[in-house]
This record gives sequence, C-alpha cells and structure tokens, in this order.
Amino acid sequence: MADMKHNLTCRQSLASAFQALSDEAVKTGWSEGDVALALAELAEERVIEVTAKVIMEGSVHPQLIAAGGGRNS
Repeated sequence: MADMKHNLTCRQSLASAFQALSDEAVKTGWSEGDVALALAELAEERVIEVTAKVIMEGSVHPQLIAAGGGRNS
C-alpha cells in the first residue's frame, strides 16, 4: 500500500495551492461550479498529456510497475 500513501502525501502537499488557486478564481468573479469544472477539465487534459507521453516514449513509471500496472499486467 505504499503507492496509496505516496499518492495521499502528494495530494496533501498540493491541496493548499489547489485551494488557493480555486479561491483566487472565485474572488475574480467566477462561480465555484465554473472553477471546479475548469480545474477538473485542466486536470483531465494533464492526465491525457502525461499518458500520451508515456505511450510515445515507451516509458512506464516505476510505481506503476510496482503496483502491477506495467505492460505485462
């Protein structure tokens, strides 16, 4: 379960910056719903970019291999 703990630690380290970004967007006049949707869409685009990079470079993150997410799973 080290991967879950690692993910949680990463999430915790990003949470305050993420909240600050959201709060700042709301302060400029965007609704919380618009901000949440925009952030989710940006996150999804980033996942797609990273996934495409992995596919194009043929690399697999060591954590994915350890978690059984490598090519032979």
